[in-house]
Amino acid sequence: MERMSESGSGAAVAPGQVPYAPDAVQAGAFPASTVSADLIEQLRVLEEMKSAICGLQARVAAAFDLAQRAEQAEAGVPASERGKGVGAQVALARRESPNRGSRLLGFAKALVMEMPRTLAALQSGLLNEWRATLLVKETACLSVEDRRAVDEELAPDTGTFAGKGDRAIIAAAKAAAYRRDPRSVVGRASRAAAERTVSLRPAPDTMTYLTALLPVAQGVAVYAALTRAADSARCRGDLAGGDAVSAGVVPTRGQLMADTLVERVTGTPGGISGINLDLVMTDRTLFQGDSEPARLNGYGIVPAEWARSMVAEGQAEQDQPDQNQDNELTVWLRRLYTAPATGELLATDSKVRLFTGRLRRFIETRDDTCRTPYCDAPIRHIDHIVPWRSGGETNLANGAGLCEACNHTKESPGWSARAIHADVHTLEISTPTGHSYQSKAPPLPGHRPSRT
Repeated sequence: MERMSESGSGAAVAPGQVPYAPDAVQAGAFPASTVSADLIEQLRVLEEMKSAICGLQARVAAAFDLAQRAEQAEAGVPASERGKGVGAQVALARRESPNRGSRLLGFAKALVMEMPRTLAALQSGLLNEWRATLLVKETACLSVEDRRAVDEELAPDTGTFAGKGDRAIIAAAKAAAYRRDPRSVVGRASRAAAERTVSLRPAPDTMTYLTALLPVAQGVAVYAALTRAADSARCRGDLAGGDAVSAGVVPTRGQLMADTLVERVTGTPGGISGINLDLVMTDRTLFQGDSEPARLNGYGIVPAEWARSMVAEGQAEQDQPDQNQDNELTVWLRRLYTAPATGELLATDSKVRLFTGRLRRFIETRDDTCRTPYCDAPIRHIDHIVPWRSGGETNLANGAGLCEACNHTKESPGWSARAIHADVHTLEISTPTGHSYQSKAPPLPGHRPSRT
């Protein structure tokens, strides 16, 4: 900060304040090159400050983990249970998701306890947080002794990574790790197959990214099969989307691969038969052509016109079922009742006692994603806010949608939750340190908060 204040013309500059006036530059009060140099100097100093703060956050997070483990040991928590919920508390403090908080905690512990040279480079501004993360990630398979040796070998303060990009850092870390312990690197590759998964995340313009993490042989085989199917369709002239072809728009290879993937996975060309899509919209959007966006559970906000077209397409296929048996889309309308002033979801057509059936779907529609602050993971569990064993009732007010990890975290010692009276459904989460965080149910389509 002192360097920022003393740079350039010598006038004190507050953080975030531009140290010149455009009119003064145009009038020739001082050369533009001096102004540009001052701005670049500020950017460099701010970047170094960011890195130093990240290094300090790592030290604080590692110290917090040790303090929590010591307090849990004094409270008689078994050794195998100590440390649970620490990553979630770090996440809440940093306004991150619990998953991200656990990774930040692991990153901090690795730097402080096993990679002091990398931590020093981060604090001095020679590395930013992302590149330090790359070094931690690529040495995670090593023993503590080998990791420290690699940390010493690749010490950034010796100029090892001066002018190098992310790929160069990853390559250097991988090579050093392999030289130290080639067997662990090979073992890491074999264990990676256990992490295979499929994920879905929103993309712009009512699209999604369907991603599969597969072993390389299987991934290449899947891609090759889709490629062959697309090339064969183009050679045969058997192209999907007859209307588009007749209009002179020939599907690309990528489009045909995507269509083939949907058809083979779902067994249906349209890909949505037999799958429940909870599309929430106002009656004005559905019947009166209003522009208020709708919400597709598991995706997010979608345009009103797109939502109406989905419903209209399904209704048309129901009215004329014989024309397209292979791409049937059944439309069911379910009424949801909200409070006019707040948009609070109040009731649905029917209720049941347990968090199953329509009651479960009602809470999933109200909460949309995990109710833990900053966590937008998909809902996996519908559970009581006040536990059943503590007298909590099974009703709408005492139910909340959570991801699996957050539902397990709230059962850790020192954690508690309660529903509080507010304009919309609100729950308050308290952590073992005594800090509290509130979570409000997201607004439904059509609700606009009033300004006082």
